[in-house]
Amino acid sequence: MIGESELIITPRGSVYHLDLRPEEIADTIITVGDPARVEQITKYFVNVEVVRKHREFVTHTGYLAGKRLTVISTGIGTDNIDIVLHELDALVNIDLDIREPKSELKSLKFIRIGTSGSMRHDVPVDTWVVSESAIGLDNLLNFYRMSNTDEEKNLLHAFVNHVQKNELHFIPYMASASPKLVSLFEDRMTRGITVTCPGFYGPQGRMLRTELTYPNLIQLLTSFEYGSTRLTNFEMETAGIYGLSRILGHEAVSLNAIVANRADKKFSTDHQETVERLIRFALERIVQ
Repeated sequence: MIGESELIITPRGSVYHLDLRPEEIADTIITVGDPARVEQITKYFVNVEVVRKHREFVTHTGYLAGKRLTVISTGIGTDNIDIVLHELDALVNIDLDIREPKSELKSLKFIRIGTSGSMRHDVPVDTWVVSESAIGLDNLLNFYRMSNTDEEKNLLHAFVNHVQKNELHFIPYMASASPKLVSLFEDRMTRGITVTCPGFYGPQGRMLRTELTYPNLIQLLTSFEYGSTRLTNFEMETAGIYGLSRILGHEAVSLNAIVANRADKKFSTDHQETVERLIRFALERIVQ
């Protein structure tokens, strides 16, 4: 039995951080960082039957074109992803009454719709990137046992050699998207490898009033070459979503609205419209 301190259940039978019960979520879940973006998506729903809010976690579940969908805000960072994915998995794969994993496990679909910064001149602001895979610099998945494919192992080994040769001393990890979910969106998006960072400023090479340990981080990452592989963008959740989804038996894909180009030092003048267009496109494909 899973102990009370390990999986906290509230008096109303909901998981502790998300304040959700099993019947309140759908099998297809859209994740967003910003709590305000939940309603930005569900305004397109025909109806919303569940509305929950606890801390930074806002959840709406409803219907669009006959399909039941859940939209949940995760907040920023893979530390929050650790909470969100485990508690959503617990809702479908653990019997909360007896605190035991179910004999038959369910696979959820996670679709992240988020903002991101490009690290390349040819991935300009106001475009979209679908993350075929993600490299995590944040260390979350190093606390879990995860198996990589041979292709992932080779690419990760090449990346580790590249960064360590340049005196970056951290332990990156790597995980890939669901090919099936990528195929829903790839015809309208740039395909790339996303770098998930543990922060927005120094960990992404931004220098304001602090001196950085790795001031040439962007140049180092963009100089990485492995066959035709290239790193395309920065953000703060995708690698955690991909890694935990694989471990827990779920499918995941990350859709990125490019609102900044770090190579060109540009920020979108209409980033809200870029995100809005991505939302409409993603919903159209999800319900097909």
